[in-house]
Amino acid sequence: MQSPASSASSADTPANPGLQRQGTAALTLAAIGVVYGDIGTSPLYTMKEVFGPATGVPLDTPHLIGAVSVIFWALMLVVTLKYVLLILRADNRGEGGGLALTALAAQATRGQPRLRHALLLLGVAGATLFYGDSVITPAISVLGAMEGMEVLTPALKPWVVPATVAIVVALFAVQRVGTRVVGRFFGPIIVLWFSTLGVIGVVHIVQQPAILAALNPLHAYEFMADRGWHVWAALGAIVLALTGAEALYADMGHFGRRPIQIAWTGLVLPGLALNYMGQGALLMGDPTALQNPFYRLFPEALLVPALVLATLAAIIASQAVISGAYSLTQQAMQLGFLPRLTVRYTSATERGQIYMPAVNWALLAGVVAAVLFFGSSSALAGAYGIAVTLTMLITTLLTWFVVRHGWGLPAPLVAAATVFFVAIDLALVAGCALKFFDGGWMPLALGAVLFIGMATWARGRRLQLAATRRDGVPLADFLQSLDPRSLPRAERTAIYPVADPETTPQALLHNLKHNQVLHACNVVLTVRFAEQPWVPMAERAVVEALGHGFWRVTLHFGFMQAPDVPRALALAEAQGLRVPAFESSYFLSREAVVPPPGPWWRTGRERLFAVMSRNAGGVAGFFRLPPGAVVELGSRVQL
Repeated sequence: MQSPASSASSADTPANPGLQRQGTAALTLAAIGVVYGDIGTSPLYTMKEVFGPATGVPLDTPHLIGAVSVIFWALMLVVTLKYVLLILRADNRGEGGGLALTALAAQATRGQPRLRHALLLLGVAGATLFYGDSVITPAISVLGAMEGMEVLTPALKPWVVPATVAIVVALFAVQRVGTRVVGRFFGPIIVLWFSTLGVIGVVHIVQQPAILAALNPLHAYEFMADRGWHVWAALGAIVLALTGAEALYADMGHFGRRPIQIAWTGLVLPGLALNYMGQGALLMGDPTALQNPFYRLFPEALLVPALVLATLAAIIASQAVISGAYSLTQQAMQLGFLPRLTVRYTSATERGQIYMPAVNWALLAGVVAAVLFFGSSSALAGAYGIAVTLTMLITTLLTWFVVRHGWGLPAPLVAAATVFFVAIDLALVAGCALKFFDGGWMPLALGAVLFIGMATWARGRRLQLAATRRDGVPLADFLQSLDPRSLPRAERTAIYPVADPETTPQALLHNLKHNQVLHACNVVLTVRFAEQPWVPMAERAVVEALGHGFWRVTLHFGFMQAPDVPRALALAEAQGLRVPAFESSYFLSREAVVPPPGPWWRTGRERLFAVMSRNAGGVAGFFRLPPGAVVELGSRVQL
C-alpha cells in the first residue's frame, strides 16, 4: 500500500538524492515507522481468524504447527522473496508503487499501443483496489486493538465500537494540520511494537518449544494437503498476515531499497515470526485463549500497556494508508485519471506532507460506516484480503512486462518466476474469494465504482481534447491571419494555459472579442505530466518563439511532483522569454462540457464526465497560480 512517503513533493528534485545525505540507520528507523505499520498490526487478529468457525481448522497441535508454518513460509515467499528481494528492484527512477510500476510497464510496451492501453487500465484497476484497503485498514486495525478492552473486563465490550469510532474520527480530524510532529514518533513506537511482539513470543515459545517445528516447510505442505478443498478457507484467513506487503514497494522512493530491506530482515520479520509462533505455542497449552490469542499472550499486569501500544500501532498503520490515499489520488490526477481536487501542502520542508479534504472526509465516512456495519475485527476480516491479493496479482503481472520488455531478461527465466508467483497470488485470491458474501464484496464494489469514474474521466478528457481541436482555430492559422498593428497592445504578459498547444486558446479569442486588445507578450502554456516520477529542472521548460509577440511554452513534471507553474516559468528566461511575476496575467478557459444528445444508455458516460467536469477543482489552485493574477473566461465544449 501507499503511505505518507509516497506522496508528491513540492520540491522539484526527486527524493532519492536526499537519501544519500541521510544515514542508513535514520532511514531504516523512519521506514519501520511508515512502511511496516499495516503488516505489523496483523498479529492482532490473524491467528484468531485462522482457527475461527468459518475455516473449520481443528484447534490441535498438528494443525497449530501447520498453520504457523504456512504463515511463516508465506512471509518468506511472498514478502521476503517477492517484494524485498525482487519487486524492490523494479523501480521507476527510484520510485515504487502501483502507478509508478504501471507507468514503467507502459514505457516498456510503448511500441504496442493496445497492450500499453490494457496495462494502463490494469494499473488503474490495481490503484482503485487500494482505496478499499484504505477504508478497511483503519477499521480493522483500530477495532482489533480496542478489542483488548474485552480481555481487560467483559463489561467494556459495549464500548469497543464507540471507542473505535472516537479514535477514527479524531485521527481524520487532525489530518488537516499535517503529520510532521507525530511522524517523528512513528519509528520509535513501531520499533517498540515489533520488539514487544518478538519478546512476548519468545516467552511462550520457551514454554512450548514444539512450535519451532513450524520452521520446517513440510508442515506447511501437510497442513494444506490435509485440508483438501477446505484449504481455500484457511488461506483466506492466513492472507491477513500478508496485508501491508505492498507498502514495501510503494515507499521505496522515500527511504530507498536498502533501509527497507534492513528493517524487514533485522526487526520486522523476526518480530512477526516469533509472535505468530508464540501465539501458536499459547494455543497448544491453552485452547481457550482463542478468544483473543494476541492479548492473552500478556500477563494481566501488562494488558493495559499492551492495549495502549497496540492502539498506537493501529493509529500509525491507519495514518500510513490515509496519507497513501492522498498520494495515490494526486498521482492519479496528474496522470489524467481523476479530476482536479484541492491539495493543501501542510509543510514547506517535509516531503509527503499533503492534505486533500475531499479524500479525507470520504475515507472517514467509509471507515466509520465499516466499523458500524461490521462491528468487530472478525466480521471485518471477511472484507479484508481480497483487494490486497488482487493488487499483489496485478503487481506480479505488471512486473513481467517491466522485467521482460524493459530489462530484456531471458524469457524462460522471467516466465518461470512469474508463473511461480502468479500461482501463489491466485491461490491467495481464491482463498479470499470465498469471503465475497461475508464482506469481500465491499472493497470490490468500491473499486469498481472508482474504476468506472477513472476510466470515464480519462476517456472524457480525450473526447474533450478532440472536440477542442475539431471546433477550435489552429494556432498557426490564427497567427498567420493576425495583424498586430490593427490592435492596441497592453504592456503586460498574458499567459493562456491550454491542453492542446496547437489550437488557439478560447480565452485568447474571448479576450480579443470582448476587450479588443492584445498583450505585448502572449504565452500559450501547456503542462505535461510524464510517465516517470521526476523530471529534472534542466528538462522542465521548453520554449518556442512563434512571432508577433507569441510564445509557446511546455512545462514537464513527473507524476510525483507538484506543478508549481509560476516557479517553472521563471526557467524560461534562460531560453529568451522573461515572464515577470507581477506583470503577468493568467487567462483561463472555464469549459462547460455539454454531452451529446441521445438516450441516457448511450450517452451515460459522457453525462457522467460532464458532471465530474463541473465539480472539478480549479486550475488556479492546482497549478499554484497567484490568485490576484487570474482571469477566468467561460466557454462551452460539445462532446
